Amino acid sequence: MDDRQRSKWSQKVTESSNALDLEPGVFTMEDPSQVARSLKSSAERSDRRKASPFRSAMSMLNFYINRAGTNLSDTQRERLEMAKDELRELYGKPRRRT
Repeated sequence: MDDRQRSKWSQKVTESSNALDLEPGVFTMEDPSQVARSLKSSAERSDRRKASPFRSAMSMLNFYINRAGTNLSDTQRERLEMAKDELRELYGKPRRRT
């Protein structure tokens, strides 16, 4: 597998996840609460997910952050980390400790 193929597999997973049908551009939205609401909606609509809606949404968010790695700007990473807290709030889960 060359570098080009390797970089494409995570994009394919994000776009065609077997568990969630994601709104296009969800990870590039400016508002962290909008990202969280979109992920929550996708997770709750899905009948293919194996975990709870919260875990599925959080897993997809973490997957995207981890796979994007150094390609995420500090601003984008901060926005997506804030979306995690928003997602926790939407599901009544405690915020992470800092």
